[in-house]
Amino acid sequence: MITYDRLFIGGTWVEPSSTQLLDIASPHDQSVVGRAAQALPADVDRAVAAARTSFETGTWRLTPPAERIALLRRFNALREENAERIAQVISRENGSAGWFTRAGQPGLTRQANAYLKAAEDFAWEETLTPSDPASPTRSVVRREAVGVVAAVIPWNSPFSSATSKITPSLLAGNSLVLKVSPENSLSMGLLAELLDQVGLPDGVVSVLPADRETSEYLVSHQGVDKIAFTGSTRAGRRIAAIAGEQLKRVSLELGGKSAAIILPDADLEKAVAGVKFGSLLNNGESCIAQTRILAPRSRYEDVVTALKELVESLKVGDPSDPDTFIGPMVRPDQQQRVREYIQLGIEEGARLVTGGPQIPEGLEKGNYVTPTVFADVDNSMRIAQEEIFGPVLVVIAYDDEDDAVRIANDSEYGLSGGVWSTDEEHALAVARRIRTGTITVNGASVGFDGPFGGFKASGIGREYGAVGLGTYTEYKTITV
Repeated sequence: MITYDRLFIGGTWVEPSSTQLLDIASPHDQSVVGRAAQALPADVDRAVAAARTSFETGTWRLTPPAERIALLRRFNALREENAERIAQVISRENGSAGWFTRAGQPGLTRQANAYLKAAEDFAWEETLTPSDPASPTRSVVRREAVGVVAAVIPWNSPFSSATSKITPSLLAGNSLVLKVSPENSLSMGLLAELLDQVGLPDGVVSVLPADRETSEYLVSHQGVDKIAFTGSTRAGRRIAAIAGEQLKRVSLELGGKSAAIILPDADLEKAVAGVKFGSLLNNGESCIAQTRILAPRSRYEDVVTALKELVESLKVGDPSDPDTFIGPMVRPDQQQRVREYIQLGIEEGARLVTGGPQIPEGLEKGNYVTPTVFADVDNSMRIAQEEIFGPVLVVIAYDDEDDAVRIANDSEYGLSGGVWSTDEEHALAVARRIRTGTITVNGASVGFDGPFGGFKASGIGREYGAVGLGTYTEYKTITV
């Protein structure tokens, strides 16, 4: 049993405004795996006030970039030392299979290293060459911290979402209030422990588990200068409205309904093996999951059969079991949501290839769903247009390459995607035609040096690398 009865506010563990602790239920069997304090608006006020004071006094903002880099490097090392503990806690509270939470740890290192390298090479201050050589003035351009950042993250990949905001925000010299989901109170309590060991100045960082109402209170707070949000498109629209009204800086990483295009010449065995990880990662609870599988009519039934065999081979069950590939949904309401979408697919007329709305036998105590594949899906169906956030794949036939591109782009989202072909250059040419922020060729891992984010309803702004770091800064031009 893990218990966090205090909140980490401004670098100090303090008594919360409410002494009532939230029970954290295991998605596997509903047993209580921990208890944690939850933040209320009064706690947000304390956190923002601490951040505001630390920013205005400049204790972190005015620290030389090299020193900020060194401290964030230390934080990353601490996280690496605790990688196994982090993976286990996330699996227990989230239901994410152990293979996924462990596989994600090296990715966190690559994410951090990309930010650190970007900070080392970043043009924190540069003098511009005058366009007119005879000009008596010169311009000094600086990149300075935005101010107090409110970072709000979802429950599905808590550490990755948290560090993608903590690292660039602090490297840039901002003060930060991180609002995390109640479901992640245990792993984010561990995150706060690590931050506590780093040696940040007082007030620079707070970690607050809290509900949606408290989250809205934070992003609406007059003491906040920038909002960095990862979550649903619906919530993102609300946050964008608040930011627009108050003229806050905002970056939004939102939902997706990504397409994996299997070209006629693709190696089907490799493509389906790639779908296993690109489409069903983290129990399907991933914004970048490629859940629309686009197959050529000439090979359609071969693709459908291969996906059926793949999905039926995956073990569903206890996320702590090393053989489990798909664990439970995070909450009962998410379980019900996915089951309702599966039923909707049947009602819409899609062919149920495998799976269905029933709960897997023997797993009735947990938030489990049966991994499902639908065929004969029209892209206009709701199961092809709406983000289900579970292990549900839809297979859509296309006539030719132009048709595949049209279908892939026929979505309100544009976050991720994939192209499969034995001709890499041709696959790259197809990838260039897809309206999406990131796309992989033949199952390549998403890199952290390049920017990550979405087109259309998948968000505003970018994370990772130099571009992601830049979103936490403001330009200042000094003319001499």
